[in-house]
Amino acid sequence: MRLLVVEDDVHVAAALSSVLRRHGFEVDLAHTAGSALELLDRGPDVMLLDLGLPDRDGFDLCGRVRAVLDIPVIMVTARADVRSRIHGLDLGADDYLVKPYDVGELIARIHVVSRRRSPGNGAGGTAPPGRRPAQALCDGRIELDRLRRSIRVDGTPVTLTRKEFDLFATLAREPGVVFRREQLISEIWNTSWQGNHRTLEVHVASLRAKLALTGVIETVRGVGYRIVAAPERPGENALPLS
Repeated sequence: MRLLVVEDDVHVAAALSSVLRRHGFEVDLAHTAGSALELLDRGPDVMLLDLGLPDRDGFDLCGRVRAVLDIPVIMVTARADVRSRIHGLDLGADDYLVKPYDVGELIARIHVVSRRRSPGNGAGGTAPPGRRPAQALCDGRIELDRLRRSIRVDGTPVTLTRKEFDLFATLAREPGVVFRREQLISEIWNTSWQGNHRTLEVHVASLRAKLALTGVIETVRGVGYRIVAAPERPGENALPLS
């Protein structure tokens, strides 16, 4: 199993990687968010992510990784407060471990999250390790490619802004599952919910217009949004004229 250890403290990273290698793991080390993004091409199976990075907050890095790779992420950090834990898990982290920790517990958690995530994405060996292939949605009418950050509807490319793509890619992680408004604001805009509801509504409206598929993004009143399985074509259910 290949691990990507993202830790800004050089001494901590070296000691941890030495222990992990002794337990049979392959380890890639990154001391900054930038170097971690470069190492994603090596196809890590699990990422151990410290939040206190010098060039970018670990929460932001987690969101960027989530838009590209479907790999387990364990946040390993000194931030022990409940708000940080909740925020990390809302961003898509699979686990959250507070320093100092027992190495045996860390290794156990690595195995747990790797078992929890099954590969079954239909890659057929054509995609790089850890990367999702192009995802088919809505009865195959929408094709989402996270690595290229592209979307096609009925074979036609759709031009989206960065935030529009991030919003759709987040909802597409679990089609049919409702994402709370607070979670979407936190994950995509990296800020709190208060005062940002109009921003989210505007982006959802813009996405709906650009996708031009009736009902692809459904509003769940008082909760949030979800992607539905089979949207309609414009006029698909219109009554005949005669």
